Amino acid sequence: MRYARQEDLQRLALIMQGSAEGVSLSDIEREFSVSRRTAERMRDAVRNAYPQIEEISGESGRKYWRFPPGSLGRMAEPTLDELTAGHRAAAIARREGDKLTAETLERLLVKVQAMFREDRRRSIAADLEAQLLADGVAFRPGPREKISPETLSTIREAILAGVMISADHRARASAKLSRNTRLGPIAMLFGQGRQYLLAWSEYQNDLRLFALAGFERVSLEPEVYERPKGFDLQEWLSESFGVWREEPLDVVWRFLPDVADEAAGYLFHPKQQTERMEDGSLIVRFRAGGRQEMDWYLARWGDQVEALFLEISGNSSSDTTESDVFRQ
Repeated sequence: MRYARQEDLQRLALIMQGSAEGVSLSDIEREFSVSRRTAERMRDAVRNAYPQIEEISGESGRKYWRFPPGSLGRMAEPTLDELTAGHRAAAIARREGDKLTAETLERLLVKVQAMFREDRRRSIAADLEAQLLADGVAFRPGPREKISPETLSTIREAILAGVMISADHRARASAKLSRNTRLGPIAMLFGQGRQYLLAWSEYQNDLRLFALAGFERVSLEPEVYERPKGFDLQEWLSESFGVWREEPLDVVWRFLPDVADEAAGYLFHPKQQTERMEDGSLIVRFRAGGRQEMDWYLARWGDQVEALFLEISGNSSSDTTESDVFRQ
């Protein structure tokens, strides 16, 4: 029995060409969520279609398959949608103040398009311009903080190298300047016009968020920094609203009937629960910190939303529902 889904086979072939060590049957199972027998049929179909495929034996005897670089030719050219996504990512990075990432993406896209044949370059240029205009990401103005490209570059280098940094940082709220602060950087977080560095503070001996716009000097230190064992960035962020993290609260928002349909189209938090009420209003519940950022966000809804923030006690489950609290 043959495997007949052409799109999957083309994607598998491209994955094989992009992998230096090759792709195993287990890799195919995971990537395409298929059984071992189906993975074998997919491998056989690619091998029959492309005789230039290479078979490699690993240390444990496991077999891998790959293509020599460039052997798939034009099949590896990106589509219009893929190029548009790349330009969209560059535009978003520039809008959020990450000029370095924006310029890096733009250089990459120029190199990619330079590999096209001349007729392909001309045709895709017009289509790409039209699609970007329709998308509008690059042209939406909005407030953003000014962050030095040198700051971003140094912090990114420290994260990749796994070393400490020394910094002079001015706190957003108090405007107090802390000099020679030693930090173990973990990740840069880009939110709604505000950007932060998540780092371990040597002085506070804890993880803290630092506004990227507050860095007035950053330099690399020779000491190695290893993030805490078992640390999961996504799990850490799941207890936050936006990027700001505080002690979590049980959060309940009630959107009035006039805006309930619109609010229902938003995912406010990855672990939210929603309930539609008899009067047409919408209740949204989740647990997170970041009260100030929530207030900033809720301001756009004006008097069409009611908010309740409950501190979490030892017995956080209550017989009183949030809908009871909001019921008039």
